[in-house]
Amino acid sequence: MCTSICGVDCAVCGFRTQCSGCAETGGRPFGGECVVASCCQKHGKPRCEACAEPSCGLRARLIAEFNALGIPDMPTVTELLPLGGFYVNLEYTMPSGQPVRLLQNEKIYLGYQLCKTGSDRCYGLVADENFLLVCEYGENGADAELVIYKKRS
Repeated sequence: MCTSICGVDCAVCGFRTQCSGCAETGGRPFGGECVVASCCQKHGKPRCEACAEPSCGLRARLIAEFNALGIPDMPTVTELLPLGGFYVNLEYTMPSGQPVRLLQNEKIYLGYQLCKTGSDRCYGLVADENFLLVCEYGENGADAELVIYKKRS
């Protein structure tokens, strides 16, 4: 059985057959870095409680940064969860018409989905230590549009 650093219940995870286990792989269950595991390792903690401590506060800082963006019709962000890049790496069409993906499929980010106020579309939020990404999309990620891709300072 997998052991999770971030608190995800591996027994009910739909990706458990593809995952090698967070603790077993040193925070790289799909081969890429996990934002939560990296934070814990940096602070010498075996579990994600470090992300809530004042010395780290990674989730709280990211939530505050998302809320400070002032995006119209985006509800207040109250939570971020670990999400696999393969799950949130949507394709965006650049002004030149070229399709691009901005994330790494094997990495685990912190993110969340919020329903856009007064719309049937959603906002997708994804972040790590280096950037914030907000996109808007329809059902099942259809017609994804990049709203903000911002480097964190």
